[in-house]
Amino acid sequence: MSLSNLQPAIGSTHKNSKRLGRGQGSGKGGTAARGHKGAKSRSGYSKKLGFEGGQMPLQRRVPKFGFKNINRKEYTGVNIDTIQALVDSKKIKGELTIDHLISLRLAGKNDLVKILGRGKIQASLKVSAHKFTSTAKIAIEKAGGEAISIE
Repeated sequence: MSLSNLQPAIGSTHKNSKRLGRGQGSGKGGTAARGHKGAKSRSGYSKKLGFEGGQMPLQRRVPKFGFKNINRKEYTGVNIDTIQALVDSKKIKGELTIDHLISLRLAGKNDLVKILGRGKIQASLKVSAHKFTSTAKIAIEKAGGEAISIE
């Protein structure tokens, strides 16, 4: 192999042999293969996202409704039966913090965590979370534990 016989891999180049808009003799003169008139024939044309050829676009036809609260806080829920299962499998003992939940993949590092009241808990734990439901707080304290709200 030498510099004289280097060439691109087969199928890697797609150059059209005819140059557009270079006179009638070229075979692609006049409209330069863009057809006659219309937006697509003009320079600077780019189809807008959702454009349907002048028909009313779907995003404008479908009615808007509802309300999206921009200040809403989204919490990741962890039930107390899940916490009890972790105690039974000896993955936690004594206390449960946000860092423990992140390492056990029950919450993400940027998530707000809310402890929910489904199930029963027998273990006496010191549980730290952003929020607690009233039933979860009662269940943890009845088992001899402590519910600590962090914010």
